[in-house]
Amino acid sequence: MSKQKFKTEVSKLLDIVINSLYSEKYIFLRELISNASDACDKLRYYALTNPGIAKNNGEFKIVIKPDSTANTLTISDNGIGMNKDDLVNHLGTIAKSGTADFINNAKDNGSIVDLIGKFGVGFYSAFMVADKVEVTTRRADEEQAYLWTSNGVSGFEITETEREKIGTDIKLYLKDDAKDFTDTVYLRHIVRTYSDHINYPIVLDLGEVGEENINEGSALWTKNKADITDDQYNEFYHHISRNFDTPWMRLHFKAEGSIEYTGLLYIPSEAPYDLFQPDRQQSLKLYVNRVFISDKVDDLMPAYLRFVKGIIDSADLPLNISREMLQQNALIAKIKNGTVGRVLKELKKRSEDYDDYMKFWKTFGVAFKEGIYEDRMNREEVALLSRFYSTNDAEHLTSLDEYISRVQEGQTNIYYITGDDIPTLRNNPQLEAFKAKNLEVLLLVDPIDEFWVQVLTNYKGYPLKHISQADIDLKLERDAPKADEAKLKKLTDFLAELFKNEVSKVVPTEKLTNSPVSLTVENGQMSIHLERLMRNHQQSTTFASSRILEVNPYHPLIIKLADNITDESQKETVEEVSRLLLDQAKIAEGEAVTDSSFFNEKLSDYILRGWQKSA
Repeated sequence: MSKQKFKTEVSKLLDIVINSLYSEKYIFLRELISNASDACDKLRYYALTNPGIAKNNGEFKIVIKPDSTANTLTISDNGIGMNKDDLVNHLGTIAKSGTADFINNAKDNGSIVDLIGKFGVGFYSAFMVADKVEVTTRRADEEQAYLWTSNGVSGFEITETEREKIGTDIKLYLKDDAKDFTDTVYLRHIVRTYSDHINYPIVLDLGEVGEENINEGSALWTKNKADITDDQYNEFYHHISRNFDTPWMRLHFKAEGSIEYTGLLYIPSEAPYDLFQPDRQQSLKLYVNRVFISDKVDDLMPAYLRFVKGIIDSADLPLNISREMLQQNALIAKIKNGTVGRVLKELKKRSEDYDDYMKFWKTFGVAFKEGIYEDRMNREEVALLSRFYSTNDAEHLTSLDEYISRVQEGQTNIYYITGDDIPTLRNNPQLEAFKAKNLEVLLLVDPIDEFWVQVLTNYKGYPLKHISQADIDLKLERDAPKADEAKLKKLTDFLAELFKNEVSKVVPTEKLTNSPVSLTVENGQMSIHLERLMRNHQQSTTFASSRILEVNPYHPLIIKLADNITDESQKETVEEVSRLLLDQAKIAEGEAVTDSSFFNEKLSDYILRGWQKSA
């Protein structure tokens, strides 16, 4: 006998599951049936290369056996089964990271049911209705069977036992308030409502009366679309995704031509918790003639569409093809290209409804934009479907096509600026002259934005230009005093020497209207925002950009500094104000000030002086 305690996080998780109040307790049955279906899928796949592995195992099926007298419910399958290590790894702990995230989310989430699907812990939902759970299982190709027992609180025990055939029995000792789950009428209703699409017979064991098949048991994707209800589509989505939301988009198609395949794809309405985890795998299942092959064919869908759920079924792939071969198979590449094209076409259609499309964009837009960088074949199409904030509208996101429709006469570029957040970017001094000339600028705040603009250098004949490197005349008609050129030259020389360790040069600019100074970089160098991203991620800054401090010769502060640059009695004040101005420029770019103590002290000092003078 092997007695083990649950790991701390699993114990906390079980406490949340068991003690939370559910209006949807039936969810446990759907989860256990789905697990049984997955076990049959796995054995069916392994049997392709090892036909004897399932010898004498009979037709794949899932059996539900209620016992109202003992108040128990047993769910059995003749799938792949588990050995001792599997029981420890799969039922005694959660091997993947995310348990702590689950617990933290559960504390603040009104529907734990949603989280069960997102975090893949469906088995534990059995403890919502059971005081004790017994799992009797025997793995294919092994003679020894095992019994896993737990009350969901103190831990679990594993003992050796006997099972004539391979597969798994999960026996639930139901709580007093869960007796409904031995009611055969109720069980039929749950299965037909939520698991009718399972591609194996689901059999209700009625004891002496015999067995009754209670699901239709056909692959939903093989049916005619006109014969499938929305509820059936949605429940199939719940089955394959283990999510509980209503999908935002559904795409059911059959491709014909050089290769034939069927697809049933969904885009969720909610983002998974691990959308941006580096080791996250795509979410499509591959079938060949309705035989499950793998859910780990990475080349079936590009990474930027990793949120797409569903299945692809092809009759043109060999049944005995290995997973390694699948990843190199030319037919897989054709399926991928065709499937991606269909998804993008459907997104284009849905994008015509702005409010509806925003539901998708605000959930998956950041991931989707990765396609501009990654997908050379569909780069412009992904860009067309992408949406951006701009200086044109504070709330409405724009497409690149809409941007082009608004360009000024003679404008030849699409202008953009990158930064950490929209409010900061809207107040960036670099935008002042663009706003004054009514030149629209895209506001890009996602890390991927720094990279896709490097590869999409031109969109429909319009080069994309960062505003700091825009080669245009931004000189404005100004009826305002300007610093004397000779004095201004002395000031810029003084500032260049004063800040020689922080900026490469100091130059006057026509780009500024309201701000005295701003920071930019040499043409062709990485932006300040990109350099900061790399630094924050501990990337090398060997090729750090050279900062340029731009000064506004029309600003009263710059004029005042220029007028006093040669006055020795004002030298200390000129230096202090200059340092404050450099810090001001850094703040506008999201950078840290040089010396926070100096900045706070002097800023307070100058504010107080101004207040006293005005009083």
